[in-house]
Amino acid sequence: MFVLELTYTGPVERADALMEAHVAWLDEHYASGVFIASGRKNPRDGGVILAVGDDRARIEKITEADPFVTGGVCAYRVTEFTATKTAPELAAYRQQPLA
Repeated sequence: MFVLELTYTGPVERADALMEAHVAWLDEHYASGVFIASGRKNPRDGGVILAVGDDRARIEKITEADPFVTGGVCAYRVTEFTATKTAPELAAYRQQPLA
């Protein structure tokens, strides 16, 4: 599993101008099953996405296609972790610890 932390590198107004395209990008990855949660940070200096998958390179490629990135208004920090414990509703995403 991955935590994708977006940090705005430009004014929020520039991000707002790209928001419709960003939401369409989010919707695409929710539909494919890669994204399971997302939202704005508070204070609003970026956002956070929870993503599932085993291939970090694939996740990084997905982030590179975010309209916020291609539009030059955000940078990503990708943190991979092993979700060994979850709420019952997220049981399908539980992972075994790496040896």
